[in-house]
Amino acid sequence: MRIDEPIRVLKRLDDGALMRGTFLLLLALTVIFLLIDVREIATKTQLPAFDPSHTPPFLPPAGTNVDPNRPTATPASPIEDLAKAMTFDLGPGGSLLAEGTLDLGAALRFAREIQQRGEYVETVELNSPGGSVDDALAISKLIRDKRLRTKVASRALCASSCPIILSGGVERLVESDAVVGVHQLFSGTNDRPTAEEAMSAAQSATARVARHLDTMGISAGLWFHALETPPDHLYYLTAQEMADFRLTTKATVSAKKKN
Repeated sequence: MRIDEPIRVLKRLDDGALMRGTFLLLLALTVIFLLIDVREIATKTQLPAFDPSHTPPFLPPAGTNVDPNRPTATPASPIEDLAKAMTFDLGPGGSLLAEGTLDLGAALRFAREIQQRGEYVETVELNSPGGSVDDALAISKLIRDKRLRTKVASRALCASSCPIILSGGVERLVESDAVVGVHQLFSGTNDRPTAEEAMSAAQSATARVARHLDTMGISAGLWFHALETPPDHLYYLTAQEMADFRLTTKATVSAKKKN
């Protein structure tokens, strides 16, 4: 083989093929690291059960092993209000407020709301600590199908699985003092899962969320921050990180400046 043959092969690959190959490699490494984390947890303690329809939301302490000094952030809504099942309230200017925990069935209620009053909805405004991943994925997909915008307003919260919904907007705005955070997904049933069941669920959820974010045009780097942050912590995203990962499509604005 000629010395310059590998270079000639690379030149024939288009940028899209290179990006897809890079993303698949990153996804494979993500699954490997997640499996290692699950095995370590399983050897230390029995994995807890998790029912997303009954588990209350929480605001874990800020910081991770990667960045222990990352500052905390405080949303305006009392945690007791955010612990309630998600509700949908259509306000002025075509803004539909989705507020509360993503309980099982939240996606069905959202779909009914869009079916009944979707012609008036232009933006889905989020204030949620997360919850059911499946419901978050379904809501996000419907938002993109309907070509709606998404927004996290001043001092509102969008954490855990909520950024999945945020990713669905054709335009995505996070105001400068909003709180957006990610961490590892965790799920299960009312029975305590075995280590093998937990790993299988983790792999499935990881693949589905990573594939969805890729479809929505979000950088895989966002997902790495989630995977390296334990479920009892949150990785708070900065405005620059959200822009770099393409989670936001418009520059963050101050609530004071917009008035």
